[in-house]
Amino acid sequence: MMIQSERGLFGLKVSLDLGRFRQGRQARSVYSLHRSLGSLLIESFGANSLLASWDNIIIADYFVTAVAVHRVGAEAKLDSDMWMGRDVVFKQRVVKRYRHPTLDRSLQTFRIKNEVRLMLEARKAGIAVPIIYSVDLAENRIVMEEVKGVRVKDALENLPMNKAEEVCRKIGEIAARMHMSDIVHGDLTTSNMLLEGDRIVVIDFSLGSKTSELEDKGVDMHLLEEAFHSAHYRRSELYEILKDSYVKAYAGGAEVLKKVKEIEKRGRYTRKE
Repeated sequence: MMIQSERGLFGLKVSLDLGRFRQGRQARSVYSLHRSLGSLLIESFGANSLLASWDNIIIADYFVTAVAVHRVGAEAKLDSDMWMGRDVVFKQRVVKRYRHPTLDRSLQTFRIKNEVRLMLEARKAGIAVPIIYSVDLAENRIVMEEVKGVRVKDALENLPMNKAEEVCRKIGEIAARMHMSDIVHGDLTTSNMLLEGDRIVVIDFSLGSKTSELEDKGVDMHLLEEAFHSAHYRRSELYEILKDSYVKAYAGGAEVLKKVKEIEKRGRYTRKE
């Protein structure tokens, strides 16, 4: 007996040979099967509870990529599921059809490697980032730890003031640690920080770089300041606490903040060529 399904994000067609399954065995609703080139996530079929092995599954047209979508952006799609017994996020970079395939492949490979390298260096610098479990260049995908936290952007407005001040001190220290290690995030806002208990986890280094340039570090701090004047305008004074923490923790912090003033006077910021 064969059962077919066209469920999935991309109209995936999957066939299961039910005759190979022993009756009465209960299976999980999501199967995470790992192969050398990455993992394939196989969604179960409705109410039928099946225990699948790789030999029982025939996949045509497309691979199943995920079952729970966190976010779809211009550059990447984030999906959540189980992988090798762990809760993970799959970060899949989006193929740009308007680019020549060779150029697109080269750019995607470079950006994935750059993001992973920056995350590893940030961890060495004592900054909390998601654990990276697997990098699949063939599929333009990173498999990383799923952090069970809330965005600092969402949490900061509702925290008691003393707790909010503590969070901002920690953000200042995090920015200082990054810049001391010449790591520039590239999109340093409270949207790219997760609050998990007392821990702040920094995510999405896709626009980041390794540089000692004051201009780039100034752009980081300028973006962070703008976030407090827009998303957190009701508590914009908290940025002063963050800024004080940054300067205390980073000897070059005062020079970076001077550069921020220059950037603000220009009315716009540009990345130094």
